[in-house]
Amino acid sequence: MSAHGSTPPRHLGDPAAEYEAATHGLAVFDRSHRTRLAVRGRAPGQMLKGVLTGVMPPAPREVAEGVWGGRATYHAVLTPKGRMISDLWATLLGDETEAGYLLDVPAAGRAALLESFTKLLPPRFAAVDDISERTGMITAVGPDAARALSSLALGLRVEAPELGALAEGEWRAAGPPAGSLVVLRTAEVWPEAYSIVGPGSAVAALRESLVEAGARPAGEAVWTTLRVEAGSPAFGIDMDADTIPTEAGVENRAIDHAKGCYTGQEVIVRIRDRGHVNKKLMRLELGDAPTPASGAELLAVDGSGKVVGRVTSAVESPKHGGVLALAYVARGHEMVLLDGREVTVPAAPADTGSAPAK
Repeated sequence: MSAHGSTPPRHLGDPAAEYEAATHGLAVFDRSHRTRLAVRGRAPGQMLKGVLTGVMPPAPREVAEGVWGGRATYHAVLTPKGRMISDLWATLLGDETEAGYLLDVPAAGRAALLESFTKLLPPRFAAVDDISERTGMITAVGPDAARALSSLALGLRVEAPELGALAEGEWRAAGPPAGSLVVLRTAEVWPEAYSIVGPGSAVAALRESLVEAGARPAGEAVWTTLRVEAGSPAFGIDMDADTIPTEAGVENRAIDHAKGCYTGQEVIVRIRDRGHVNKKLMRLELGDAPTPASGAELLAVDGSGKVVGRVTSAVESPKHGGVLALAYVARGHEMVLLDGREVTVPAAPADTGSAPAK
């Protein structure tokens, strides 16, 4: 498995076979390069509530004999000007003073997020521990994922149909989650997918078991293809320190408008109530055009040569039979030019994830 913070391999020998496994069978992706933080203390939930933008995750509960369940929730962490420091997923693994909150953070957001936490989280009430080296994370993708995880990760205590019925962020564990493998439904990619987080040795053993059972290891290039096909932006690629969540189209998932104050809230509420953003992240279908590089400029179609957008991610999509791109496009443009070709801008933003549960 990859080490925390390292760059995962682009592919593991045969990207076409890896894509086929993820869409028609079972592929396993190593996600251990991401950062996992534990936040514990006297009142970590109260402290995090003023920093995280979304719905705070509920306490875990025993949903059946020996089976625990709960829900992870998606968030942004913002500057006072409403710009993103990082996005993350938060899960409450038990008593918040001992088990605490698990934060799943993209590698690109780690440094700025930890720096922000030193300013915003009083250590007497919320201590942050980077547990990335002691834990692991993989994602099982494909129509055979639920069946395999029911057996190999959950000891048949949770049937495959129950896993398949989970909503985005919902999870199950065959025991108290703080020390168990947690199997969590994710919508980062469009095939059925589950991320598994737990002790590093247990996650590595599960990965080996999945591969022995027929899962195909797959690399970052295939993950990116599935992610762009799903319209899911990634922090560090499609979102960065200059991005407002509304621009990336993640506000319905990341923002809880019913909660109390959090850093950056004033800007988000002002946009919601009285204004708009000047650009939005869109998924563009480019057909048989060459795959554009990240940063490729989109021009107005009126011949002015005005730059009205830029590409952030682009892939050759087997699902769509052509090139797909995620790109920011200025408001009011229904068509743009990319390398001299006209491209239709869809009416809806790119992100397809579900809204947060209350």
